[in-house]
Amino acid sequence: MKRVIIYIVIILAAYLLQSTVFTFFALADIIPNLLIIVTASIGMIRGRNEGCVVGFFCGLLMDISAGDYLGVYALCYMFIGFILGFLNQLYYEEDITLPLILIGVADLMYGIFMYIVSFLIRGRFNFLYYLIHIILPELVYTVIVSIVLYRVMLFACKKLDKKGSEDLIA
Repeated sequence: MKRVIIYIVIILAAYLLQSTVFTFFALADIIPNLLIIVTASIGMIRGRNEGCVVGFFCGLLMDISAGDYLGVYALCYMFIGFILGFLNQLYYEEDITLPLILIGVADLMYGIFMYIVSFLIRGRFNFLYYLIHIILPELVYTVIVSIVLYRVMLFACKKLDKKGSEDLIA
C-alpha cells in the first residue's frame, strides 16, 4: 500500500511541476516531459508491470487535462512503461548512461506517437519540421532534467525496497 501511495504522490508532483513550475522555464515554448521520466524510470527500475500501470495513470492524467480523446496519452505512456519494463534486466543502478538514453528514446517514441495521432491523421505531413522544432528540443530538455529526476526516482525506489513494502502488482 505504501508503494501505491508513493507512486501517486510522485505522479501528481511530476504533473504539477510539469504543468506549473516548468512552464516558467520553457525554452521556445518547450518544456520537459516529467511524466515520461517517471514512467520510464519506474519501468526500468521496477519492471514492465509497474511501468505499465504507472504509465497508464500518467497518461490518464494527461488525457483528463490536455487530451482531445480520452485514452490516447494513456495508451502511449502505458506502452512506453511496458517496453522499458522489459529492459530492466539490462538495468544497473550505478550506470546512469543507459537510463538517460532510454528516457531519450521514450521521449522520441512519445513525440512520434503524438505526431501520428495529432498531425498525420489530420493531413499535416511536415514531419521534419515537427521533428526539428518540437520533438528534438523536448527530447534534449527532458534528458537534461532527467539527470536529476532519475536519481530522485532511484532513491525513492531504493527506500521503498529497504522498508520491505509489497509490490504494486503481484
